[in-house]
Amino acid sequence: MKALDLRRTSLLAGFSLLLFLITASTYGSLGVVLPAMIGQLNWSFEKAFLGFSVLGVFTGASSWLPAILIRRIGVRGTLIGGVAILALGLLGFAGADSIARYYAGAALCGVGFQMAALIPGTHVLSALYRQRALPFGIYFTFGSLGGAAGPLIANAFMQASGDDWHGFWQAQAVLVAVIGLACAALVGGSRWLRTAAQTVDLEVEQAARDAPPHPSVYRTSREWPVSAALRTPQFYILAAAYFTHLLVGVTVASLSVTHLTEIGIAAGVASVAAAALAAKMLSLESLMQTLARLGGGLLGDRIDPKGLLVGAQAMLVAGLLALASATTMPMMLLYAIGTGIGFGLTVLAVTVLL
Repeated sequence: MKALDLRRTSLLAGFSLLLFLITASTYGSLGVVLPAMIGQLNWSFEKAFLGFSVLGVFTGASSWLPAILIRRIGVRGTLIGGVAILALGLLGFAGADSIARYYAGAALCGVGFQMAALIPGTHVLSALYRQRALPFGIYFTFGSLGGAAGPLIANAFMQASGDDWHGFWQAQAVLVAVIGLACAALVGGSRWLRTAAQTVDLEVEQAARDAPPHPSVYRTSREWPVSAALRTPQFYILAAAYFTHLLVGVTVASLSVTHLTEIGIAAGVASVAAAALAAKMLSLESLMQTLARLGGGLLGDRIDPKGLLVGAQAMLVAGLLALASATTMPMMLLYAIGTGIGFGLTVLAVTVLL
């Protein structure tokens, strides 16, 4: 048991670090490094920032791929393929002498993101932990931290290297490959993971006999094949909740700074001061996401995740209503805290419920 405890702790640390690095090196860094690329390659802003759309489309469109690959070649093979594709995408950014090569790099990064990040990570952690809310909370917290730290890391590297964006993307590719391969080595073969999952199942049965689960947390009494789960209305409720939280996240990230700046200018605040305050509110929103995921992980095995999800969606609504007319500091704080906590808790609660 001690060997299993050590290995699953190492896997939680490894996957958390990998998610941090992947998030930081893609979505977290591209917006910071892209202006230097635009200046040197004489691209238009419209064409260059379309790369974000390519990255997002291929991330979403390839979400089905890891599940199929895990069944056919195992988690280790999926991880190795994912980090290889992601590293190739980052190297595509490094050698982007044309807009087409840049788009190809973005597409590869999107596919690699799915194959190396959330789906393999949650699959492994689900198999290794009987109480999953806390490890999921830690895992998703590191993903949020990667999104917050990515711009700072990219900015520091660019300043220290004299805007050497080639070197930045090359360094990210090496880091992703090293950490990803280390995780693949820790996972081992499908047989070991299957044996570990069976051991965890026995732990669950023993724990249920010795001390029943917290009465407020519902536990299903049957196994749910995917086909059976897809026929339940609950699955589509969870899918809708996940969709709404992504919609809110994209809306806040893309429009909140401009919206709050315009409101501030209309209220007589200088444009520079209004923009600075709006940016600080967005940073606060990101911080609340991180805290919500960690706090939700601590609460998820004591409070029914269904309650966490309902509360998270209510916080999203409150935050959006506050953002619509955030002319005062309390309203701005309500927007940042509401959308941040709602976003962070929704992804955790949906994952645990699924």
